[in-house]
Amino acid sequence: MIKAVLYDLDGTVINTNNLVISSWKHTLEKILGWYPGDKEIIASFGEPLVETAKRFGGDEADNIVKVYREHNLAFHDEMIERYVGMEDTIKELKAMGIKVGIVTSKMRKTAERALKLFNIYEFMDVIVTFDDTEKHKPDAEPLNKALGILNISPEDVIYVGDSRFDIQCGKNAGTLTCAVKYSESPLDELMKYKPDYLIDKPLDIIDIVKENLSDIEAV
Repeated sequence: MIKAVLYDLDGTVINTNNLVISSWKHTLEKILGWYPGDKEIIASFGEPLVETAKRFGGDEADNIVKVYREHNLAFHDEMIERYVGMEDTIKELKAMGIKVGIVTSKMRKTAERALKLFNIYEFMDVIVTFDDTEKHKPDAEPLNKALGILNISPEDVIYVGDSRFDIQCGKNAGTLTCAVKYSESPLDELMKYKPDYLIDKPLDIIDIVKENLSDIEAV
């Protein structure tokens, strides 16, 4: 029985895709003088910012993180968008008695800002951010921390995300995993990590919970 639905944030609960791409383009062109292209940036979705910065910039990683965060914060509110049906989905899950939370690689300040902007923050039973753990996705530690706070076993949880880092994190923690089709990550790449479920839109998770994982598209 599913007792909690935990979500990644960027590209899953809130559409930050354009903001993230814009932030990387600005940052890498400014500091390194080149940009690898949107496809490579999309492939890094879900990876902690610091790790991506090290991979792209090596010794310039700290400067990359600084410039990225400055640009991201400056354009945050005007560039992020709602996913249709997400707020209704969360409200319905709560009405069903299901715990709902966020496990993200974002810093707490910006994660909470985004949730509050779209009036979702108040519905969260737990929020685990980059600031809260030593290890990060795809390691299980962020999800394990959320499970501990909720006092729920991993087999009673489904983790929903848009990247391979999310699916790997869920599998490493022993939860069920659900990949979303409505974000930018290529589906064929996500499928390599064998998520337990796929959903076309946010509201589809309701059926998974109601039918106890029986009649939804299983992979």
